[in-house]
Amino acid sequence: MQRLFLVSTVLIGFAFATGCGRNTKDNSSAESGKSAADGRAHTHRDGSTHDHHAGRADKHDDEHAHDEVSLGSVKIGDMVVELAQGHGAVKAGAEGHLVVKLPYNDKGATIVRAWLGTQDRAMSLVGKAEYAPEHDDYDVQAMAPDPLPANVQWWIEIEKPDGTKLVGSADPLR
Repeated sequence: MQRLFLVSTVLIGFAFATGCGRNTKDNSSAESGKSAADGRAHTHRDGSTHDHHAGRADKHDDEHAHDEVSLGSVKIGDMVVELAQGHGAVKAGAEGHLVVKLPYNDKGATIVRAWLGTQDRAMSLVGKAEYAPEHDDYDVQAMAPDPLPANVQWWIEIEKPDGTKLVGSADPLR
């Protein structure tokens, strides 16, 4: 019984340790690495922190370049969605960043998920997007499987406020 308790304690401690530093709505700005100004910083598993919107060119910050590269538009269900990829080319076991711009503004009521890999999600970690009101888009982080499948794709699942789910894919940067 003591051994079971010890193993359970170690596993729970591991779960908390691997989840530390992740942005959640319950974390304070200091705990999550968010800046008080915009709340967009992201802490990676390796402890590094950066703001995915820090250099995004827009009306507030048009003199900085950003590492996001347009993937163009893709038809998902009955709508055309604009996509951009950050963090460079997809690499096995590395985190990818996808920006999803919906053709409507719902102020974050839609749930957007994405993963790198195959449609069946085998060996993929699905990321849930955060809505960025200052850009009216959704940012999602997802880990690429290791090894990468030969036909790796960004898979995007859009769950509309009415419960309708749409799934589509796009070629990632390689």
